[in-house]
Amino acid sequence: MQAKDIMNADVVTVLPETDIKEIAKTLADRQVSAVPVVDAENQVVGIVSEGDLIRRADRSTFKGPKAWWLAFVVSPEKHAREYVRDHGTRAEDVMTRDVVSVTEDASLHDIAVLLERRRIKRVPVTRNGKLTGIVSRANLLQGFVAESAASDASLDIDDASIRAKVIEGMREVEASHISFTDVIVKDGVVHLWGSVRSKTQLEAVEIAARNVPGVRKVENRITIMPELLSSTLWAE
Repeated sequence: MQAKDIMNADVVTVLPETDIKEIAKTLADRQVSAVPVVDAENQVVGIVSEGDLIRRADRSTFKGPKAWWLAFVVSPEKHAREYVRDHGTRAEDVMTRDVVSVTEDASLHDIAVLLERRRIKRVPVTRNGKLTGIVSRANLLQGFVAESAASDASLDIDDASIRAKVIEGMREVEASHISFTDVIVKDGVVHLWGSVRSKTQLEAVEIAARNVPGVRKVENRITIMPELLSSTLWAE
């Protein structure tokens, strides 16, 4: 899957000169958390998020005097930029200008890495530099779910191979003591039998079975050994 397969193509946008009150109303009415700012050629020049507006409101609420020493550590240029963001009335005054975007053929993996590294919640999608959509974290999650479902549907694995993989996975569970468990697989349904030492091991063994490709269902009949018997079997 690529960005074009999961993106929201019905993207509401604003112009650089759009009033921030109108932007706030748009965010509320459309129930979105951000809007791209585009120029006359539909190229992304910025993005305004609800966080940008909230931070602006927080700064404008505090009217107390600034510490005298800030004049020595804050450059005039930075001070001017902060003034514009705090007092400006248009999208171009408050928008984030360093906007990262992806093309329509970007993979879900690449988008996920980008969102994580940049610590952002959404990314614009472009074609030849022009906005065509936007991918949010929710879109990305839906895409991964769809990919997983499609992958599972295409699997045709025999029961013997599934059983071998389940046993291999269970052996990776630390101190699971595979010798006290058994696995039977019928038509992709895994039946687990035997005993383990604790509830945590019980859960870990079932997860190991569920994670094997081709498994349709797990019937877990493993029991937890009585503490006295467990202590005896694993006594040093």
